[in-house]
Amino acid sequence: MTEMRDFNQAIIEEFRANAGVVGGGFAGAPVVLLTTTGAKSGQTRINPLVCLPGPGDTIYVFASKGGAPSNPDWYYNLVAHPEVTVEFGSRHYAATASEVTGAERDRLYAEQARLNPGFAEYAEKTTRIIPVIKLEPSA
Repeated sequence: MTEMRDFNQAIIEEFRANAGVVGGGFAGAPVVLLTTTGAKSGQTRINPLVCLPGPGDTIYVFASKGGAPSNPDWYYNLVAHPEVTVEFGSRHYAATASEVTGAERDRLYAEQARLNPGFAEYAEKTTRIIPVIKLEPSA
């Protein structure tokens, strides 16, 4: 757990120092910093995630957890507290999270897998349907 936290913290620092551009395994991929409120703890959590930019300031994120059999913790945080903060590039704004389902979910996931082939591998590694989350700027 500490290793993942340290890994994420390094990415967060690199993201903020470079207006959203990060290297390593994330090089070339669009990355968002998603700030959520813990479902159980109520504490603020920041997760760097590879995302799919949508129209305007809408962002899509994918609860892949590397193809693990369960959803990532941040997914449960969004379900409990859909009001989030998004950092994308040099932009920083409040957003509301909602799950995308059906044909639209399938279309978005296929697009993400086309652009970032690791997501196709994640889907193959698990029997669950990987949730797709829309992050839409709050009014």
